[in-house]
Amino acid sequence: MNALVPLPVLLPLLATGLELALGPRFPRGRRAVSVIVLATVLALSVLLLIAADTRGPLAVHLGGFPPPLGITLVADRLSGLMLTVSSAVTLCVLVYSLGQGMTDRDERAPLAVFHPAYLVLVSGVSCIFLAGDLVNLYVGFEIMLVASFVLLTLGGTESRLRAGSTYVLVSLISSMVFFTGIALVYAAAGTVNFGQLALRLVELSPGVRGLLEGVLLTVFTVKAAVFPFAAWLPDSYPTTPAPITAVFAGLLTKVGVYCMLRTETLLFPGDRLGRLLMAAALASLVIGVLGAVAQTDLKRVLSFVLVSHIGYMVFGIGLGSRAGLGGAMVYVVHHITVQTALFLVAGLIERRTGTTELTRVGGLARAAPALAALFLLPALNLAGIPPMSGFIGKLELLRAGVARADGWSYTLVAAAALTSLLTLYVMAKVWNLAFWRAAPPEPVARGAVLEQRDTHDDCGDESGDVSPEGERTGGSEDGRTGGEGERAAGARPERGPRGGPAGQAVTATLFGRAITVTTDKLPPTMTWAAAALVLLSLAYTVLGGPLTSLTDRAAAELLERSPYIEAVLGR
Repeated sequence: MNALVPLPVLLPLLATGLELALGPRFPRGRRAVSVIVLATVLALSVLLLIAADTRGPLAVHLGGFPPPLGITLVADRLSGLMLTVSSAVTLCVLVYSLGQGMTDRDERAPLAVFHPAYLVLVSGVSCIFLAGDLVNLYVGFEIMLVASFVLLTLGGTESRLRAGSTYVLVSLISSMVFFTGIALVYAAAGTVNFGQLALRLVELSPGVRGLLEGVLLTVFTVKAAVFPFAAWLPDSYPTTPAPITAVFAGLLTKVGVYCMLRTETLLFPGDRLGRLLMAAALASLVIGVLGAVAQTDLKRVLSFVLVSHIGYMVFGIGLGSRAGLGGAMVYVVHHITVQTALFLVAGLIERRTGTTELTRVGGLARAAPALAALFLLPALNLAGIPPMSGFIGKLELLRAGVARADGWSYTLVAAAALTSLLTLYVMAKVWNLAFWRAAPPEPVARGAVLEQRDTHDDCGDESGDVSPEGERTGGSEDGRTGGEGERAAGARPERGPRGGPAGQAVTATLFGRAITVTTDKLPPTMTWAAAALVLLSLAYTVLGGPLTSLTDRAAAELLERSPYIEAVLGR
């Protein structure tokens, strides 16, 4: 089984090379390669999770070089669980993107960009989860970030380039700090291998050890968008197409949470910075959800809710107990799936109405009942309604907080409960505006000039490489961008999307850029991909007992540390 550990990293990279060799002349071949490879990675991740749970951590030293010379990849319960969930999510998002036609059609580009960049992103995420040393953890981050830079600016609109610039700047600064932290760790301990660091860092003076922990923790809180390092996220994610936003919001922030779980238990055991983490969790919970209450755009609402709910995971890490870490892992698994599903549903709403501005949509419960169900189930799950997985994760964290029985933990318990209630209020607000109330007279954004054509032309296009559709435009003619441009006074729509006969689509030219708005039914591939994630989130509820048992064993393994160290260094 150890030989399978590198495959989740290698297979997407090999598939990227194959897709580049196929070129733009074989779109069906590229799509088949992407789906097959990600399905294979999912199967391998399940096998690694089962093996790690039954046999203990699996380690492989590439090239046969022992630590600290060689590259070490390790799969334990935590990394196997993260790999499995991330593989399932990325596969569903890929299928969704195929339905939306997310590949590049620029005649100046020699080949499609989306699929290779997406596979490189998956490889980088897998490398992070399996890395057995700080250098390869850094390499995994850089692989992931390079691919995310391409995906974030795909389409080249002004709003995406502006948001992408912010994301790139924040990522580069955090990478520089990370690299500096690795240098400091090596200077202090003489190694970057996790197994050796777990033995050597405890021998350092408390001041040096605290400095190293603080530098690495700062990097990972930026990656995870923990307050006060979360201001970049609400402006960066909503400008991208729905599939990219979904995988960024659902998965990429949890990579930082994973690194916090790994380093705080393996390299820096104890409770040195526990109160600092709980303070950051408190600020994230409250400020994030209050920001969500003030928003009227669905993507921005979900982005602020994302910042808020990262606080639940940091709360569990700050507690540092077995129950707290187990609850944090349950909530990570839940949140990856539910948050991704909600962003995919937001993309379906945008495809159905032409906008995600809640003041311009309505009546979707009657017009699109399936879409209403796809939103309602993960929304209730995110709010923590019993007996859904969101309730299970929050209950585990609240019980762990009460068990600690100090002022900070009681404060976090109260803040977590308040945040859950405010999340329910936010989700109810979205439901009332977008689904329950009567439809407003102009559901398509102002500035749009509409014309009708048959649905099969590009509504739910699954035939090949078409430009991204259904997301908001970047710039406007008057120089304003994003939401300001959409709200600017311009040419009033000649006809709303409900004006067309059933079975047709409306092409909306929004400030010089074409989007597709459906009038009858949504593309089946996109709908089923989003439904698959919704069903997966409900499966966590049905399998709540086995899931919490697995995360409890994973938390015990993290706190024990010796199984991981022995797998890397030998007995």
